[in-house]
Amino acid sequence: MPRFFIDETPKEDFFVINGEDAHHISKVLRMKTGEQLVLCDSLGNDYISTVEDIQKNSVKCKILKTERSVGEADVDITLYMGLPKGDKMDFIIQKAVELGAKRIVPFLAKRSVSRPDEKSMAKKCERWRKIAKEAAMQSGRGIIPQVSEVLGFEKAVFDAVKSEKAIFLYENEKDLSIRSLLSSGDVNSVSLMVGPEGGFDKEEFETAVNNNMQSVSLGKRILRCETAPIVAISAVMYECGGF
Repeated sequence: MPRFFIDETPKEDFFVINGEDAHHISKVLRMKTGEQLVLCDSLGNDYISTVEDIQKNSVKCKILKTERSVGEADVDITLYMGLPKGDKMDFIIQKAVELGAKRIVPFLAKRSVSRPDEKSMAKKCERWRKIAKEAAMQSGRGIIPQVSEVLGFEKAVFDAVKSEKAIFLYENEKDLSIRSLLSSGDVNSVSLMVGPEGGFDKEEFETAVNNNMQSVSLGKRILRCETAPIVAISAVMYECGGF
């Protein structure tokens, strides 16, 4: 069923969708009265509904029943992503949301080639949040994962270490894997820090581990910056029962 996020919890048996989502229902999906859709309040509640009335700028829905969303994992994953070149971040955010990440934090690393000005960065963040919403709708998520403002490297580290497991993905790490790190027991929250093209430099590595991040390897092969977060999130989800 088509899925739409709403800004408030329905207080009655009916809910009216306005704006872009209403246009999408009527003009893109060409839904008819009586067809079913899912409304999600971003709190993990799904409202199974039917289309009751379609107007030019609004769609009235009748709520049939309420269910808890099954699209959220027990482990909270935050991806800290070194700002890459071009439109790679679009792809990374889309896949991170599909895989179950609950928050994405872009940051500027020393080897980040892309360094947009403030105005360009605001436009990028707006686009990334739209991508996150669309990916959440497509993949059946119970929330729209947050895409934060772009942070500096040190602020990203200080934020990441608030998680139970703060993982620093480092190509020069030879011993510790994600599997080994997470095999000790239940973990409720994980931070994953991934570098841009070129990875991290030694000073960034030292800053991370000196602030209690754990240096971890993704294996013997060097992965592209857009591949590494997908592999890392998948590994965490597998180890923590998110799949």
